[in-house]
Amino acid sequence: MAHDHPGHAHSAGHAQHEHAHGQASATSARALSLAFFVNLAFTLVEAVGGWWTDSIAVLTDAVHDGGDCLVLGTAWYLQRVAMKGRDADYSYGYGRYSMLGGWLTSVVLIVGAVFMLVVSVPRLWAPELPDAEGMILIAVFGLVMNGFAAWRLHAGASLNERGAYLHLLEDVLGWAAVLVGGIVIRYTGWAAVDALLSIGISLFILYNAVGTWRRGTGILMQQTPHGIDMQAVRGRLMAIPHVVDLHDQHTWTLDGSFMIHTVHIVVADVGHKEALAIKSRARQELGALGIQHATIELEWEGEPCELQHH
Repeated sequence: MAHDHPGHAHSAGHAQHEHAHGQASATSARALSLAFFVNLAFTLVEAVGGWWTDSIAVLTDAVHDGGDCLVLGTAWYLQRVAMKGRDADYSYGYGRYSMLGGWLTSVVLIVGAVFMLVVSVPRLWAPELPDAEGMILIAVFGLVMNGFAAWRLHAGASLNERGAYLHLLEDVLGWAAVLVGGIVIRYTGWAAVDALLSIGISLFILYNAVGTWRRGTGILMQQTPHGIDMQAVRGRLMAIPHVVDLHDQHTWTLDGSFMIHTVHIVVADVGHKEALAIKSRARQELGALGIQHATIELEWEGEPCELQHH
C-alpha cells in the first residue's frame, strides 16, 4: 500500500496557499471590525429614533441591527481565531471557527424576525401613526451607514463575511422600504403601512436567515459542498491512465470556501514513477474542480482495504 508523501513542490504550494488564506483572513477581520463599529453606532441611533418616531418598522430594524451587532462582533472575534495556524489540537487549523459567525448570525436573526412578527402583526388591527418626517430622516441616514458597511464586505468569500454582507445588504433594502413607507405615510396618513413594512422586512430577513442557517448546518455536518459533483470527480479520476477503481471518496469544506477531499485510488500494476504521475494528475484534476486540499492513497489491484467495507 503506497501512502501519499508530498514532495517539496507540493509542500511549497501548500505553504503559499496557507499564506494567501491567512492574508485573506486578516483582510476579512479588518472588514468585519469596521462593519461592527459602524453597525453598533447606528443601532444606538435608530433605537432612539424608533422610540422618537413611534415607528414599529424603525424599531424592527433596530432589533435587526442589534442582532447584527452581536453577530458581527462574534464574527470578528471568530475570524481572528480562524487566523491561527495548525497546532496539536487543531490539525486543520482554526478555519472552521470563521463559519460559526455566519451560522450564529442566522440563528440570532431567525429569533429576532419571529419576535418582530409577533409584535407587528397585532398592529395591523390597531395601527399607530408614526412621525413620518422622522422615519424619512432616519431611513436616509440608515441607507448611507449600512450601505457603506455592506460595500466594505461585498468582496468577502468566506461564509462568515458572506453572512455579514448579506445581513447588511438586507439592512440597506430594509431602510429603502422604510424610506418609501415614510413618504407614503407623510402624504396619505395611512398608518398601517408602518406595520406592513415591519412584517415585510421580518419575512425577508427570516427567508434569508433560514437559507444561511441551512448552509452553515451543512458545513458543520460535513455535507458535500454545493458545486461539487461527486460523479464528475469520479469520472475525472477514473479517466487517469492505469486507474481501475476508486473508493472511500469524501469531500467536505472547512469553512465554506476551503475544499478538502480524500480518496483511495486503485491502480493496475505500475511502478514508482507511474504511481507518482498518477497522484500528480489526480491532484490537478481535483484542483480543476475547486478542491484545494487532497489526501490520496494508492492501492494496487487486488490489495485488500478494510475501509472499503465500512
